[in-house]
Amino acid sequence: MLTATAAGTLLAALWFVPSANATGDQPARTGPSPTPASQVTTQARATTTDTSGITSEGAQLADTGSFDTTPYVVGGTLFLTLGAGFVVYSVRRERLGF
Repeated sequence: MLTATAAGTLLAALWFVPSANATGDQPARTGPSPTPASQVTTQARATTTDTSGITSEGAQLADTGSFDTTPYVVGGTLFLTLGAGFVVYSVRRERLGF
């Protein structure tokens, strides 16, 4: 009963969260606005250091490098193995009648 009440309360609260469907009275723009593009070009020209060598019309792109996923793969495999071991252990205990 408590779980059903909590779920109903959560659904009722989420009912009032605005959706991401943005509709307006004005039609959508067909082209980019000139203001942000001119700001990016101005900022890119003001920056003269280019460590990555990747440029596009004066704008510099960040060299973020690669993301090391090894710890996540090892940890995920470890926890998956541990969980499977617990399942096997509980099934075995149930079958043997402990």
